Amino acid sequence: MADKLQIPAHQPTSVGAMLKEEFLSPMGISQGELAKAMGVGRKTVNELCGNRRGVTAETAFLLAKVLGTSPEFWLNLQLLNDLWIAQHSEVLKEKLAKAQPLAA
Repeated sequence: MADKLQIPAHQPTSVGAMLKEEFLSPMGISQGELAKAMGVGRKTVNELCGNRRGVTAETAFLLAKVLGTSPEFWLNLQLLNDLWIAQHSEVLKEKLAKAQPLAA
């Protein structure tokens, strides 16, 4: 059985930051060039870079293909960020306090 996923104490690197700082800037690629290579609109890449859009399985496969990574890399990055944000959400804390377990 796989180990439990550990949510880091500090906020993980966002997908947008990873794209901009570790791929686009060092490779000298614009958001428009990435969008064209992926076969998506520039708005899609801009929203990914601005953390206004999450990575889906389809997007993860496209990013992996054009950037030489794996889909799991992008999906895990998105998952860690989603879990971290949820864990630090006051709204979720209130909902969890009210939630009732269905099984013992």
